[in-house]
Amino acid sequence: MDEMNKNTASDLVQGYERAKTRRQGWERLWQDCYDLTLPQRGGFVHQPQAGRVRTDQIFDATAMDAVDQLAASMLGNLTPIWSQWFGLKPGPDLSDAEADRLAPILEKAAKTVQDHFDRSNFAVEIHQCYLDLIVGGTGSLYFEEAQPGEFSAFKFKAIALQDVAFEEGESGYLDKTYRTLSLTPAQIFARYPEAKLPADVLRRLQDNADVRVPVLEIVQPDGLTYRYDAVLQEGGQDIVLAQGRYASAPFINFRWQKSPGEMYGRSPVMKALPDIKTANKVVELILKNASIAVTGIWQADDDGVLNPSNIELTPGSIIPKAMGSKGLQPLDMPGRFDVSQLVLESLQSRIRHALLTDRLGPVTGARMTATEVLERSAEMAMLLGATYGRLQSELLTPLIKRAFAILRRRGEVPDIALDGRLVVVDYRSPLARSQGQRNVQNTLSWINSVLGMGAEASAAVDLAQAARFLGEALGVPSDLMRKQDVDLTAIVPALQAAVQDGGAHEAPVS
Repeated sequence: MDEMNKNTASDLVQGYERAKTRRQGWERLWQDCYDLTLPQRGGFVHQPQAGRVRTDQIFDATAMDAVDQLAASMLGNLTPIWSQWFGLKPGPDLSDAEADRLAPILEKAAKTVQDHFDRSNFAVEIHQCYLDLIVGGTGSLYFEEAQPGEFSAFKFKAIALQDVAFEEGESGYLDKTYRTLSLTPAQIFARYPEAKLPADVLRRLQDNADVRVPVLEIVQPDGLTYRYDAVLQEGGQDIVLAQGRYASAPFINFRWQKSPGEMYGRSPVMKALPDIKTANKVVELILKNASIAVTGIWQADDDGVLNPSNIELTPGSIIPKAMGSKGLQPLDMPGRFDVSQLVLESLQSRIRHALLTDRLGPVTGARMTATEVLERSAEMAMLLGATYGRLQSELLTPLIKRAFAILRRRGEVPDIALDGRLVVVDYRSPLARSQGQRNVQNTLSWINSVLGMGAEASAAVDLAQAARFLGEALGVPSDLMRKQDVDLTAIVPALQAAVQDGGAHEAPVS
């Protein structure tokens, strides 16, 4: 068994080294992006230090401000805090009558899942992931189950890009994850209580309580489940600490934009990086020119009387000079730098444009008309449509499915499979709703036009079905819409047949 674990650990470490080698081509680009927009993160070329000042080489903060605004906008439009940004609704395999009876149950289950999100640290960690997504193009969120009895069943951790390496699976997703940790012996024993270590390694860890030891965690798909391995790298040895399986992947990896042939994502900061660097250099030159304009450059005749080392250019100072000499005189600059402001404004405008902070015009009045609200929502949906589609596929859907599986295993939600046939996810975030606003407006316009044609034409409108369609499109809770009577016993067997075994508690078992 020990020999098998050594071989397994060696293979896992070699796989990580290959993935790390493929990642090295991105590290310089990532470091440039972080240095100019998120200087406290990064750590690809040089290791970051907590509390260290990293803004002394940044002269223009336009990109930093735009990154913060875009991250806040994504948090408010995709996963708004204290808001029901998703729901569950009956799938296409159920009849209308069956869906009416099942809808309230799913609505309650969705509120239960959302309640656990709100009580957890999700809002804090997902915001950090959005910052990494905007700057580095790739984000990674670690979603693990909390211990029973804690305030929330969910626990999240935003993983920095320098701590992870990925491999792309056949599905096109980043479903194989390598994560490096630096843990103290006490943290190792607490995180892997069932780990079996060789006597010499165990003795070294116990004798050096303050030393930090590298640990490699690997999660990779294995059939319908995900295999978990933890490898301790100590004293030139690779030792398996724990092995287990997850029903759903705890690492949720997602990208802003993907280019063909590339595994890691492209970010909006990468697109704007030339303008960001140029704007930073222009402001630096403006500041240097301003310091010259304030203090000036001076020249003086070496007449043996004037000592430039003793001259102080302060108000009221008297500078001696020899009779007949010109003394100290300012040196005229060969040119002026007045065009720098025009260049800077153009650069800053392009940076804001690339980071989507100026796509929606400012609110000029105290109130906006309904048409203006629809147009702004439509423009935001159009600009973020492709990105939102990728985030829905790589972030939101795995996030909700894993959350539902954890609570289903705990018995807090119905034992129903979230499979897209009997139960589907209904996205209710502001950005998701904005995509359906145009359909709502068109439907209302058609109904008003038909009703205005008279009683004979009005018979073609099923107002009850139209009201239900508008309610679903606007995210109205299902318990506010009238239901049809149906016997639930007819659909219970189908629901039970669709239940998939979620396995035991997902703490990895050695």
